[in-house]
Amino acid sequence: MLAVKARTVCLFVIGLFLIYLSPNWYVLYYELLIVAFMLIGWAQAKIGRVERSRAELFLIFLDLALLTVVLVVPNPWDPRPWSAALQFKFGNFPYFFILLAAATLAYSWRTLVPVVFITAILWMGGYFWASYQPSDIAELSDKVGMALEGYPNILHFVDPGNIPIEPRIQEVLIFTIVAFILALNGWRTNQLLVRQAEAARGRANLSRHFPPNIVDNLAERDQPLGEVREQRVAVLFADIVGFTKMAETETPDRIVSVLRDFHSRMESCVFENGGTLDKFLGDGLMATFGTPETTPQDAENALKCSVAMQRHMSRWNEERKKAGLMPIRLSVGIHYGSVVLGDIGSERRLEYAVLGDVVNVASRLEASTREMKANIVVSSELMDAAGGEQMAKKLGFVENGSQTIRGRGGGVTTWLHLITEPAS
Repeated sequence: MLAVKARTVCLFVIGLFLIYLSPNWYVLYYELLIVAFMLIGWAQAKIGRVERSRAELFLIFLDLALLTVVLVVPNPWDPRPWSAALQFKFGNFPYFFILLAAATLAYSWRTLVPVVFITAILWMGGYFWASYQPSDIAELSDKVGMALEGYPNILHFVDPGNIPIEPRIQEVLIFTIVAFILALNGWRTNQLLVRQAEAARGRANLSRHFPPNIVDNLAERDQPLGEVREQRVAVLFADIVGFTKMAETETPDRIVSVLRDFHSRMESCVFENGGTLDKFLGDGLMATFGTPETTPQDAENALKCSVAMQRHMSRWNEERKKAGLMPIRLSVGIHYGSVVLGDIGSERRLEYAVLGDVVNVASRLEASTREMKANIVVSSELMDAAGGEQMAKKLGFVENGSQTIRGRGGGVTTWLHLITEPAS
C-alpha cells in the first residue's frame, strides 16, 4: 500500500506536469493513460501476492507494456504531423525508473529481475517497431539530409526519421545496473531485517531466563557485564512457608501449576519495582536491587517490592479460598550492604553472580520469619537506606531490636512486617 500511494502521488505530479508541458485538449490522451496506471497500481495491492502469484508478474508486465506504448506510440489525438521515430527524441526512458522505484517498495528484491528483463524486451521491441513505421514528415528527413551532407555522424543523431540504437542500448544498460544496485540493497536490507528479528527473538528468549535489565545491559555492551567488583546492593529472599508439606498432598501437575503461578506473580513485583530477578529457588526466589547499576532508590524499591509481594499473595489467597484451596503464606527477608558481583565461570559459560555476607544475612532473615511470626523481616541497614522510621511507619513495619543470625558473629537489628492473616 505504501508503494501504491507513493506511485499515485508521482502519477498525479506527472499529470500536472503534462498539462503544463502541453496545454492542449489532446493531452487528455495521456491523462487517461495516467488513470490507467493508477488502476494497475491499486490492482497490484488488491490482487498481487509478492513472489507467490502469476497475477503479480502479469500486472508488472501490464505496467511496463503500457508505459512502452505511451513512450513509443505517438498520441493519436494529436493533429500535428509526427512520427514514431520522433518519440525517441524526447528521451522519455527515465519514466521507467519510476516503475522500478515503485517495484522496490512493492515487491521482493528478486522481482526486480523480471522487471529488468521485461523492460529490456519491451523497449528494444518498441525500438525495432518504430524503426519500420512510416513517417508523416519523410520530406523533412530528406531536407535535413541535404543540409547535413558531409556530416554523417551528426545526421545519424539529428535525422528525424532515424532512431540511433546506441542510446537505446545505453538506456537498457543503465537501467539494468541501477536495478542490480537496488536489488542488492534490497537483499542486504532483507538480511539485516532477518538478523534483527533473530536478535529480537534471542533477546526475548534471554528475558525468559534472565532479568530484563540484565538482558538490556548485555545487549548494549560488546563485552560481558564487567570485572568482579564491589557495590552496595539490597538482596531479597522470598519463600513459600510449608511448601514441602503442601507438596506431599498434591499431585506433581498441581505443584508445578502452583509454582508457575507463584513465580509469575512474584516476578512481576520484582520487575515493577526496578529489581533484578537473580534466580528462582524452587518454591522461592532471590532478587537484587542495585544490579547491574546502583540507584538511590534501591533499598526503598526492595522494601516496596516485599510489601507488593504480600499484597499479591493476599489477592491470590482470596482466589484460592473461593476455589476451595488452602491459603499460601509467603516469607520475605531483605538485607542491604556491600556485595561482590560480576561475571564468574568460564569463557563458554558465564554467570552473573552476587556474593557476600549480605546475601547470607538476607537468606537467614527470610528463614527467621517463622519464629518471629512475621511476613517480612528486614535489617536496619536496609530500613535506614530506604528512609528510616518514616518509611517503616508508612509501610507498616515495627522495630524488633537486635537478633542473632546463625552463622554470623554479630547481631542484626531487624524490622518486622507482622502476619495479618492465618498461615493455614
